[in-house]
Amino acid sequence: MIKGIFCPAAIASLVVLVGCAPQAHEANESYVLVAAHTRIPYWQEALAGLRRAGAEMHVKVDMAGPERYDPKAEREVFQSVIGDKPAGILISPADPNVMAADIDSALQQGIPVLTIDSDAPTSKRPFFIGSDNYATGRLGGQLLGKLLGGKGKVVMFTYPKQANLTERRQGYQSAFENYPDIQVIEAVDIQGDPAVAYNTAKDLLTSKTAVNAFVCLEAVACPEVGEAVKDTNTAGKVTIMAMDTDQRTLNWIQQGLVAATIAQKPYTMAYLGVKLLDDLHHHKRPFETNFKQDPFSPYPTAIYTGTFLVDKDNLQAFTTQKQPPANSTTKP
Repeated sequence: MIKGIFCPAAIASLVVLVGCAPQAHEANESYVLVAAHTRIPYWQEALAGLRRAGAEMHVKVDMAGPERYDPKAEREVFQSVIGDKPAGILISPADPNVMAADIDSALQQGIPVLTIDSDAPTSKRPFFIGSDNYATGRLGGQLLGKLLGGKGKVVMFTYPKQANLTERRQGYQSAFENYPDIQVIEAVDIQGDPAVAYNTAKDLLTSKTAVNAFVCLEAVACPEVGEAVKDTNTAGKVTIMAMDTDQRTLNWIQQGLVAATIAQKPYTMAYLGVKLLDDLHHHKRPFETNFKQDPFSPYPTAIYTGTFLVDKDNLQAFTTQKQPPANSTTKP
C-alpha cells in the first residue's frame, strides 16, 4: 500500500471487515448515487452494484441525476438529494468546481459524501473511489503508441472540465513523450451530445486533415466515432482507442473498427462506495478531519478499483464474464 491507496487485497479485506460487522440499520436508511448522465450503460452497471450492496445491507438505495449529460442539472439534483437527508451520498462530479461547495455543505450537515469515478479534490470529501485515471491514460497511450508505430496525428474526444478525463488526457500525453512523432492536434468537447462526436469524426475523415487515430476519453463518443468510420469506409485507415464497455463499442472491436477499449469497474465503485458510506454513517466519522494528512486515518486518500484493456483477443472471454451477479439488476 503506497500513497494512501489500497491494493486489491486490502480492498477485499475492507469489504469483508465492513460486511462482517452487521450494523443496526434504521428503518428508512438510504444511500443515493448522483451522476450527470444516468441512462448510459456505464451508470446502469454502477446501479447494479449499488443495488447489490443495498440488498446485502437491507437498506434503500437509489440513483439520481439527469438522463443526458448536464453538470448544472447534476448540481440541482445533488442539492435536492441533500434536502432529503439520506444516510450517505456517492457523487461523480461532472464539474468539480461546480460541485465542491455543495459537497462541503452536505458534509457540514452530517451527511457523508464520497466521490466515485471522477473526483472533486478541492472539496472536503473524505476520499475517492474509482480508477487511477492518470495510469489509465498511460495504459491507453502506451498501446496507441505501439499501434501507430510511434508516429501520427491524434484527435481526442472529452469533457474538458471533468477531472477524470483531464487526468486521462495527461496520462496519454505522458505516454506520448516516448513517441515525439505522435501529436495531439485537437481535443473535442462533445458537450454531452453523441452527434458532436459523430459529426466531428466524419468531417475529419472526409476532409484533407490528416488524422491517424481517435482517442475517446469517455464512454459516449466512441460508438459514434465507430459509426463515422463505417459510414466513410475508412476502416483500417484510422486507429481508435475507446473507453468503457458500451455494447456498441464492443461490437466495433469485434468488427475491427475499434482497436481496444479500457474497461473500468463502475459496479465495484458503487458497491464498495455504499459499504463505506455505511461505515462512515454508523461510526460518525469527523468529516472536518483531513484524512489525507492524518497518519492515523482509518481510510486511505483514494481507493483505485482497477482498469484493463479489452481487444479482439480477449473480447469473447470478457463478454462471457460481463454479467452482474444473479441478485443484482441493471433495470432503471
